[in-house]
Amino acid sequence: MADQAAVRINKSTVTKLQEGQILRDNELKGFGVRRRKGAPSYFLQTRINGRLRWFTIGKHGAPWTPITARAEALRLLNDINNGEDPGQRKSRLRRAPTLSEASELFLKEHGAKLKPSTEHDYRALLRHHIVPALGALPIADLSQKHIARFHIGMKHIPRQANYALAVLSKLMNWAEDQGLRPSYSNPCLRIKRFPETRRQRFLSSEELERLGRVLAEHEQDNAQSPFIVAAIRLLMFTGARLGEILPLQWQYVDLERGLLLLPDSKTGQKAIFLNEPAVDLLKSLPRYPGNPHVIVGAKQDGHLVNLQKPWGRIRRAASLEDVRLHDLRHSFASIAASSGGSLPLIGQLLGHTQMATTQRYAHLAAAPVKELNEKVGARLAQVLGSGKTKDD
Repeated sequence: MADQAAVRINKSTVTKLQEGQILRDNELKGFGVRRRKGAPSYFLQTRINGRLRWFTIGKHGAPWTPITARAEALRLLNDINNGEDPGQRKSRLRRAPTLSEASELFLKEHGAKLKPSTEHDYRALLRHHIVPALGALPIADLSQKHIARFHIGMKHIPRQANYALAVLSKLMNWAEDQGLRPSYSNPCLRIKRFPETRRQRFLSSEELERLGRVLAEHEQDNAQSPFIVAAIRLLMFTGARLGEILPLQWQYVDLERGLLLLPDSKTGQKAIFLNEPAVDLLKSLPRYPGNPHVIVGAKQDGHLVNLQKPWGRIRRAASLEDVRLHDLRHSFASIAASSGGSLPLIGQLLGHTQMATTQRYAHLAAAPVKELNEKVGARLAQVLGSGKTKDD
């Protein structure tokens, strides 16, 4: 092959490269691109312990472009300077574990950095969906075709399919960092997500009244723990998430200022505003010595863990079979919107970090606008009506 004069390797110079030519970069020593048959191939040529070595980076095209190939060449040089032989790294890739084996290592290392609820979701997706479908394959061999076929296979549950794809992408990035896959090889990046229809279920005034009656009956009959009823009412009065109420501790409750000052939540540190009914409810709850939690569970030294089963009984008694606990949060927001609350204020009440999240309540927040529009229309009709002809 004929070497050309060293130039800056970029998209233009790579596109013009002819078969049989080698192009070396004039800025990064050892980095180059050559063309045999087909697409040009990027490489790094350098010395390790005095011996000249040649490392193929990959063919031009996704993911290898002049920019990503240059970055990979720099990474290889950095590894060499730190005493690592990239050839040995390739040997490790050939001995890479299966996805099932890698997922256990991933959860052990990366899972410690996740919130407990997120780690639980990761484990469930891996155990029930990802590992049964892909677990036997070496993690280094997983391709875009494998991932696309897996994703399509979950099209009947699009939201879970997209979440599984996100978890797989995290796993692939982690595998790259561990040297179990080549850099820039994440096969999930170009998979198109399924469109998701966000469910919006708001309780009507009549439904809220039914729910209120059932809660009162359960409270009077001692059919449920008072903490179960209190948890449901707190979700309704605050619009908080379930994971923010169940593990709530008294040290984060400021009744004087009417705030829950959470050190950690889905969106980080968060303040939840307490209205008067929420404050009265919290004041009425008993406290157990040695238990720091507001919503006490079956064991008096811990908090309530499972609200889904008792909620199932309560919603059936209230004829609200399709209502989830999270829909209580939506109902809080819908009442705020129909009461004239602006979207920024509703977002602040709910602790949204992105206005786009609050935007789903835009049509409800328009209620005051519609009311004003009706008043304007009535006034115009009255004025225009006064201009009738004498013959009318």
